[in-house]
Amino acid sequence: MSVQDDLAAVKRSLEDLVRTVGQLERSVTAEGGAPAAPAAGRAESLVTIPDTPYDSELWTDTDDEGLGARDRHAP
Repeated sequence: MSVQDDLAAVKRSLEDLVRTVGQLERSVTAEGGAPAAPAAGRAESLVTIPDTPYDSELWTDTDDEGLGARDRHAP
């Protein structure tokens, strides 16, 4: 295939995509729903995790995952 053929194929695919998205938007609007909010709205639900170390008291009397309890030996 030549570069022109590749570009023509990409253009057809892009036009199909634009047409399909338009149909999807119209069907969602016709069903009474509002179009979805852009992905940028997700940032509001993010939780910031601080870089400070956790309190070591959180880990008192815990088991090491996969290793079992500290005061017991494997069978």
